[in-house]
Amino acid sequence: MATAEIRSFSRPDRDQLAALVNAHVAAVAPGVQVSINTLLAQMEREPGEAIVDPWVVERRTLVAVERDALVAGAHLHRYGADERVGESYRGAAEMRWIVARPDASEAADALVEACLDLFADWRAVRRFADCSLPAPFCYGITESWPHLRELLVRNGFAHEGRVELILQAAVADVPRPGDVPLSGLELRRKVGAVGTRLSAVLDGEEVGMIEVEQLTSGGRNPESVIWGDVGSLCVVERQRRRGIATWLLGHAADWLGLGGVQRIADYAWPEQEDLLGVLHACSFRELTRTERGWVHR
Repeated sequence: MATAEIRSFSRPDRDQLAALVNAHVAAVAPGVQVSINTLLAQMEREPGEAIVDPWVVERRTLVAVERDALVAGAHLHRYGADERVGESYRGAAEMRWIVARPDASEAADALVEACLDLFADWRAVRRFADCSLPAPFCYGITESWPHLRELLVRNGFAHEGRVELILQAAVADVPRPGDVPLSGLELRRKVGAVGTRLSAVLDGEEVGMIEVEQLTSGGRNPESVIWGDVGSLCVVERQRRRGIATWLLGHAADWLGLGGVQRIADYAWPEQEDLLGVLHACSFRELTRTERGWVHR
């Protein structure tokens, strides 16, 4: 078997690396593709990470090549050590993402070893790993990437964070709102913190809300599935179990459908049984689950 060459990413690698990234995306989010430009842009800056991204003081991308074939790649962040950086990130290094062919475990191991060597050169006080690709639902280590989980465990990483469920439904399958669940309940729409906010208002008080947005990967093909996302869904405690959350989800599906959204996603922890009950009643089913918070021991 050929020994893998581990080196820094160069622009001629972009097509092969994008293809490898999209192979991982396709196992999680059907109908989504990451463009080469989107991938290259993430290597330089992540505007969506408004808090954490400014703390990054160095970025490196390494690749593993066997017989001219790119079989693995990793994007790394080094965080500053000054007071402006959050305490948990101060002086840390992160494998922002790693991708690898399942049949290239030796090359992937060599790549991780090179990443850890670089972390040592950076004198990182903490070392994290994730797979936050520039595509919807591709973060943490999802159950769709068992080869990446095995790779991290094999090289001394441990999962110390949470498990998160990612659920999805066809917009057409989400029950439509119908009659208001409470007399006098009104729907209001406005700009929200993370998207469009639909509020359930009773006697002038917001008793429930949902925020939704249309997702883009920056490189979606015109023929691909268009996804929407629930950023937040909540109902005040005294008004729960009265159908308000289901009513709001129905209105959200109507609203996203007007924009051509075909599928909608939401997120929950396994212990959030009430939320999962609402989502299942509205035709949501588990898309995948992901493990966040990988730390090198």
